[in-house]
Amino acid sequence: MRELWAQTKAFTLAVAVHVLMAGLVVLGTMTWKPFKPPALTGMTIEAVMVDTSAIKQRREEAKREAEKAAAQKIEKDRREKELQERRERLERERLEAEAAEKQRQKDLALKKRQEDLRLQQLRKKQEQDRKDQLKRQQDELDQIRKKREEAARQRKIEEERLKQLDARKRDEAETQRQALAEEQLRQQIANEQAQFRAGEIATLSESYYAAIQSQVTNNWLRPPTARPGLRCRLKIVQIPGGEVISAAIAGKCNADEATRRSLVAAVERAGSLPYRGFEDVFEREIDFIFTYDLDYNYAKNIFYPAFSSYFTNGACQA
Repeated sequence: MRELWAQTKAFTLAVAVHVLMAGLVVLGTMTWKPFKPPALTGMTIEAVMVDTSAIKQRREEAKREAEKAAAQKIEKDRREKELQERRERLERERLEAEAAEKQRQKDLALKKRQEDLRLQQLRKKQEQDRKDQLKRQQDELDQIRKKREEAARQRKIEEERLKQLDARKRDEAETQRQALAEEQLRQQIANEQAQFRAGEIATLSESYYAAIQSQVTNNWLRPPTARPGLRCRLKIVQIPGGEVISAAIAGKCNADEATRRSLVAAVERAGSLPYRGFEDVFEREIDFIFTYDLDYNYAKNIFYPAFSSYFTNGACQA
C-alpha cells in the first residue's frame, strides 16, 4: 500500500513539473508590450513585425509539449486507472479477506460457543452423574442404616417378646403352681369335707336305717314258721316324704312263703318310712336285708331281729 502511494506521488509530481515547463516556454515566446491608453484626439495604428517561423516553431514545440503532456496525462490516467483498479482489487481482496476473517472468526466463535456449550453440558452431565452417584450412595447408606435400625428394632422387639414370654411362662408357672396348690388345697379341703360328710352321711345313714329297722321291726308279726338265721332281701320303693310305694322279696331268701309275706306286710303296714331329718340320705329304692337271730335283749318279751345296714351304688341296704 505504501509502495502504491509513493508511485502515485512521484507520477503526479512529474506531470506537474512538465506542465510548469510548458507554460514557461509559451510565456517566453510571447512579446510583451506596455499598455498605453488610447489617445482621445485620434486613433493611431501601429504595426509590429513578427517572425512567423519562430512563432511556428514555438507553436510546434508547444504542440509537442501539449501532445507530450496529453500522452503523459493519458499515461497518468491509465496508471491512475490501473492504480484505482489495483486499489479496488486490493480493497475487494481486503474486504473479502476481512469478510473471510470475520466469517472465520464467526465460525470460530460459533465453534467455540458450541464447544463451550458441549463442555458445559458435559460438565453439567458429569455434575448430575456425580450428584446421582452420591444420591445412590446416600440412598444405599440410608437403606443399610434403615435395615440396621429395623434389625435392631426387631431384635429389641424379639428380646422384649422373649422377656414377656419368659415372664408369661414364669407367671403361668406361678399361676399353675398356685392353681395346683389351690387345687390341692381345695382337693384336700374337699376330701376332708367329703370324709367329714361321708362320716356325717354314714352316721346319718346309720341313724336313718336304724329308724327304718325300728319301724319295720315294730310292724313285723313273726309267724310261727320263722326260724333263727333268717336272711331275706327286700326291695322297697318310696317317694320323697317316705311314703312306701311297693315292697317285695328280691334276691335270695331262706324263709318260707308265710315268713316272706309277713316281711312284705311289715313294710306295707309301716306305710311311711322315716323322712324328716334324713333328706340327705333319702333313696327312692332301698335294698333291705332282713336277718333274724335269737336275741334276748328285747323289751316286752319280743324278739328283735339284728340288722346290718350299708350303701351299694346309691342303694341302701340294711
